[in-house]
Amino acid sequence: MLFPGGIEATANGTLIMSAVAAVIYALIVNTRPTLARSAVKTMAVALLAVLAAVENGPPLLVAGLALSAIGDACLSRDGDRAFLGGLASFLAAYLLYIGLFFMAGAGTDIILADIWRAVIAAAMAVVAVVMIGMLWRRVKPAMRLPILVYVVGIVAMGWAALTTDSAFIVGGALMLMASDGLLATERFLVSAISPYRSSLRVAVWALYYIGQLLVTLGFVLK
Repeated sequence: MLFPGGIEATANGTLIMSAVAAVIYALIVNTRPTLARSAVKTMAVALLAVLAAVENGPPLLVAGLALSAIGDACLSRDGDRAFLGGLASFLAAYLLYIGLFFMAGAGTDIILADIWRAVIAAAMAVVAVVMIGMLWRRVKPAMRLPILVYVVGIVAMGWAALTTDSAFIVGGALMLMASDGLLATERFLVSAISPYRSSLRVAVWALYYIGQLLVTLGFVLK
């Protein structure tokens, strides 16, 4: 067990229930949207917020996970309005993560001081520019500004993670960014009849959940 006590301990039980919900959602991610499907998806990260609260994690982490769970609920439904609601929720969550990571980090100077951090930071920026270029003509004009703002926000979140010395936090941030990139690819760049869409949805969820889990553990593991 990751936390003191056995499976009956609140922290361990909450983590197990979160992981079970995540696995169940991965198995049903390609089914039609239903309230039960939305509830399972929302529960996975909502329970991570409970875990962070139980383990006295930073309030910004708890709030960020809660906002992410709201974003999950939005993205579990169809339509542009639900997508934009999810986008807004995740952007708010990642803005909280930016503050959280900078508070836990050693300042932006460390990014330029370490070659590996600088290389990853530069790669994040390049990938973001390429992704925006690919999406710009494929999305509706009304969606362009929200997506641009969101991409800037998530790159800033990635850079903030690079100021920390936690492999969990850096790895989690990279997985969250990769998940968003695959989500944009699946939603806007891949044909509606592509045989790869089902696999992309599973990959998006797996990267996203593991990313949130790693960020959570980076702050609550003693």
